[in-house]
Amino acid sequence: MAQWCQLQMLDCKYLEQVDQLYDDSFPMDIRQYLSKWIESIDWDTVAIQDSLATVRFHDLLAQLDDQHSRFALENNFLLQHNIRKIKRNLQDRFQEDPVHMAMIISRNLKEEQKILDTAKSAEEGEGTVSAMVVEKQKLDLKVKEMKDRVQVADQNIKNLEDLQDEYDFKVNTLKNRENEINGMTQKELEKEKMTVGRMCFELKAKRQDVVTQLTDLLNVTQALLSDLISEELPEWKQRQQIACIGGPPNACVDQLQNWFTAVAESLQQVRQHLKKLQELEQKFSYESDPITQKKAYLEARALDLVKNLLSNSLVVERQPCMPTHPQRPLVLKTGVQFTVKLRFLVKLQEFNYQLKVKAVFDKDVTEKKGFRKFNILGTNTKVMNMEESNGSLAAEFRHLQLKEQKVAGNRTNEGPLIVTEELHSLSFESELQLNQSGLDIKLEAISLPVVVISNVCQLPSGWASILWYNMLTTEPKNLKFFLSPPSAKWSQLSEILSWQFSSVTKRGLNQEQLNMLADKLLGAKAQRNPEGLIPWTKFCKQSANEKAFPFWLWIEGILDVIKRHLLSLWNDGSIMGFISKEREKALLSDKCPGTFLLRFSESSREGAITFTWIEHDVHDKPVFHSVEPYTKKELTAVSLPDIIRTYKVMAAENIPENPLRFLYPNIPKDKAFGKYYPKPSEAAEPMDVENPERTGYMKTELISVSEVHPSRLQDNMMPMSPDDYKALSQYVSPRDIDAVANNLISGFEFDAEMSAEFPDQN
Repeated sequence: MAQWCQLQMLDCKYLEQVDQLYDDSFPMDIRQYLSKWIESIDWDTVAIQDSLATVRFHDLLAQLDDQHSRFALENNFLLQHNIRKIKRNLQDRFQEDPVHMAMIISRNLKEEQKILDTAKSAEEGEGTVSAMVVEKQKLDLKVKEMKDRVQVADQNIKNLEDLQDEYDFKVNTLKNRENEINGMTQKELEKEKMTVGRMCFELKAKRQDVVTQLTDLLNVTQALLSDLISEELPEWKQRQQIACIGGPPNACVDQLQNWFTAVAESLQQVRQHLKKLQELEQKFSYESDPITQKKAYLEARALDLVKNLLSNSLVVERQPCMPTHPQRPLVLKTGVQFTVKLRFLVKLQEFNYQLKVKAVFDKDVTEKKGFRKFNILGTNTKVMNMEESNGSLAAEFRHLQLKEQKVAGNRTNEGPLIVTEELHSLSFESELQLNQSGLDIKLEAISLPVVVISNVCQLPSGWASILWYNMLTTEPKNLKFFLSPPSAKWSQLSEILSWQFSSVTKRGLNQEQLNMLADKLLGAKAQRNPEGLIPWTKFCKQSANEKAFPFWLWIEGILDVIKRHLLSLWNDGSIMGFISKEREKALLSDKCPGTFLLRFSESSREGAITFTWIEHDVHDKPVFHSVEPYTKKELTAVSLPDIIRTYKVMAAENIPENPLRFLYPNIPKDKAFGKYYPKPSEAAEPMDVENPERTGYMKTELISVSEVHPSRLQDNMMPMSPDDYKALSQYVSPRDIDAVANNLISGFEFDAEMSAEFPDQN
């Protein structure tokens, strides 16, 4: 099996590792579309030969052109656009350096193989060898066996029909010759009768064989259908739940559709076989005819299997989601459009445009006292077709909205739950009628429970409810879940928390970061216990560590500040983020002065980041300094790399200096953050009367300045107040700050030349 196919069958934690291998420099789309071609090339050799790398680079572009043509034939405009964009980006990045591209592909293939080896080793350690891959292969083999049996049965029925026709011809011929005046001799007659007798015996045996084969075929089909409905379909739905809350994407519905469709096609053929047997029975039958005895039973059994298959084939392919918040599905806001997509897993042309699906809100909710009630606005009925969804039989609702019913006494202080803990359901109904096949089946699919909010400020709490529910249960109709929500194990919650970061960035949480979060929720003594229980109230309601906000809202604020201002720094691993103050000191204590690390503030609900650095006092003891955390307000004005670049403290002799030298553990500051610094611009020049567009102002920039540390001052120096420095940093450039300080610090004169050429003592 191809490496890429094996990877897609791994457990979620391994898929997350694969996801981190690919970024904009070499998107996963290419790996998906061109997987066979990529794996057919020796990229190690390509990566050391410039000429060969150039050839392969142009081969890859040609492969993308071919893929674009395939999408064009399918009229898939979006994927055509994506392919064109990917091709342009590749040309921009690797046209002049194709070896670099070859090195990336070579590295990724090796890393993929390592992930496969790790997964295999882990499974072997548990007594299984690639269990998930093996199970899928078993299903594929069962499907193949079923298809082979169908073909054998088809051929045997044709042989039976030929044999019956020949027997019928022989019998009629014998009767005619017996009635002829110059008929056969007695000897010839006996011989012909013996031949016809043997044919009759063979015909009866053949009929019994065909009936037995069809019975066995239905047994195999029933076993396969049972696997699909009782195991594969629930597993897919569970994977979909995981994907909804930030886990690895669930891309296996096409495989599920292939299996369901294969079973449907086989059952169709079995029913055709039974019709053919009925025709043969009408032409020739006898006492104890197996066709007569078994026909009704086989027809009823085949029909039951068809109904069972089709009634389980309607699924919610994409859960309800507001396009404005694609990474927060299942939280819907009143008055805001949301989308949801249905798929019928049996992809047969005869079902195209035969299924009309209607969306219904809170259909099965009987006890609504104290709960809000809603109406669905927009087009709530759709006809499923293959033309709008890449060939699958699907229907996508794109413009649904919810509107709360304003009923006196309906809401809500009397309700048992707060708004963001109320769970609601969105169900979909359809009916399949095929008169020629005797089919009349009621179909229904139900979405995962949704939370309905009326204000966007409720979104974080609503998302917390979605996380908790989908982490702890797989029952989609359990709408009373939060009347008595169960506690979560730390082993469960820690994975979910990591997904919240990896789903919106390229980096999840490592074990050290998770340990710090375990400290906050369970206490330092309990952090190593994966079975430690966290109540719902502690996660989302109670204040964490005597702060005025719950744990989840703190995490949500940090996620927001990362997405808005720190994404690149988080992705490249520059931000340690979650670390206790004690652990912070332990890590920095043996580092050289000026080593610093970045961590998130524990006291800011809105999300804030700070840095701590180490110095040594006169006795060579470590001294740690932490700057006041930077919130979104400061980070909107100045990026964190710029803050780090220009940050100053008032050192000895009141000369501002940057104390930050090395990002932990020992990366020079400019090497770590240099790529994020603004590009140097031309120095401002005095006003030129011939060029009045020049302002004549000296260039300035915002910088952060901290109050002088008393331990670093001489006795005769007076530090500026924090307010003075705060005001100063808003208006004065780094080159001029010392000159301004000269006017503010009593009894101290700066050297004018030093002021003009301020030395950066990094």
